[in-house]
Amino acid sequence: MTQVTTVGPEGVARTLRDTFAGPVHLPGDAAYDTIRSGWNLLIDHRPLVVAEATGPGDVRAAVLAARDGGLPLTVQATGHGTYVPAGGLLLTTGRMAGVRVDPYRRVARVGPGARWSDVIAAAAPYGLAPLSGTPFVGVTGYTLGGGTGWLSRKYGYAADSLLRADLVTADGEHVTADAGHHADLFWALRGGGGNFGVVTALEVRLHTVGRVYAGVSLYDAGRAAGTLARYREWAAGEPDELNTAVMLMRMPDVPGVPEPVRGRPVLGVRVFHLGGYEEAERRLEPLLEAAGTPLVDGFRAMTFAEAGTAIAGPSGPPMAVRQRIDLFRDLPDAVLGALPDAAFGGPPGPAVEVRHWGGAMARPAPDAGPVGHRDVPFSVIATAPYGSGHRDPGVRARVDAGVDALARRLRPHATGGSFLNFLTDPARTATAYTPEDHARLARVKKTWDADDVFRPGHHIPPLS
Repeated sequence: MTQVTTVGPEGVARTLRDTFAGPVHLPGDAAYDTIRSGWNLLIDHRPLVVAEATGPGDVRAAVLAARDGGLPLTVQATGHGTYVPAGGLLLTTGRMAGVRVDPYRRVARVGPGARWSDVIAAAAPYGLAPLSGTPFVGVTGYTLGGGTGWLSRKYGYAADSLLRADLVTADGEHVTADAGHHADLFWALRGGGGNFGVVTALEVRLHTVGRVYAGVSLYDAGRAAGTLARYREWAAGEPDELNTAVMLMRMPDVPGVPEPVRGRPVLGVRVFHLGGYEEAERRLEPLLEAAGTPLVDGFRAMTFAEAGTAIAGPSGPPMAVRQRIDLFRDLPDAVLGALPDAAFGGPPGPAVEVRHWGGAMARPAPDAGPVGHRDVPFSVIATAPYGSGHRDPGVRARVDAGVDALARRLRPHATGGSFLNFLTDPARTATAYTPEDHARLARVKKTWDADDVFRPGHHIPPLS
């Protein structure tokens, strides 16, 4: 265990400004509010020090300054889901966003500040693609949290594609973890989040991908109950090349939303198919028959890069949003019946997504990392934006009431588990893992960070 001497935030800032190449910000500095902010405006973290890393040397300087100053350290690349403890040091890595592709090995070496869009663009000229999801999400947090994307039913979680991680440990050491070095640390990094060190580079496996068939089509909300019931049956035979979800939501009444669905409750079907459109349409026919004639037909053949935007939409501005995920071994009528009530009832409730997991995600290699609950085939994700009134307690209470009411109806049927990347409640972190994996992660944490220097929002304390 390292001897820690507390010097306070001013001392940490002074130390960093002497040893750090990148900018350092304290509350009241001109750039402090801009740099500290993440994508989810609901998370109004106010660290005592913000430091922008420009390279591995800066990362080491920040780790040592935080450790010696007695400040918890949290890392932020894009700010999707970053929670910073009060009084902590926030280290941002957005300036370390380089990507290098080795097409012969089919590997990408990725800086900790890179987004998936950077990797997709670098890999595409070689006919390769990563196990990515939403293109504008950061690679490192996504991968360390498990990472489920469009190719995951075929090739597994993003964490399963991690080949090597370079990182700085709590003692300030530069360490490489891979299958042949520091096996315990390498296991923990593949799903255990940012609890064990600060990544300075990842190497991830790429896959050969041609044109795909993908998109989101919207249907009349009156077809929701029948389509959900059909999805429950159809998913059992879904091939690994397909990745699908059924969504229930109320479209906003704003310009830019297609007229047939503007301001209306709708049923959505999201599709990604690794292959041609004829095969995709044949396999999807039983499901889409239940959905009926589309109001907006979003399915078409496209490149992998185009699919990311077609499915997730363009990168939006920061917003305040409440999200909850629950996992299910099956989808009884009581679960399916609760979803239209939540999404289409008044006042406007959360958007609801029913997703089928499985495929390669449920077939881990013997040495796979601690991505939890691989054997659970279904999830329900409820997402509710607070809008511009996210600071208003009344607005937040109304939005929360819709999500909480759905959670109460689902709870008797859910497994109690969750998935780290979709988890916005830090108090539920342990539910993202099996009890055995969570206990093992605590042991690895004790080995590599006994003083608990690294305290991300999804915090795993060291074994006491």
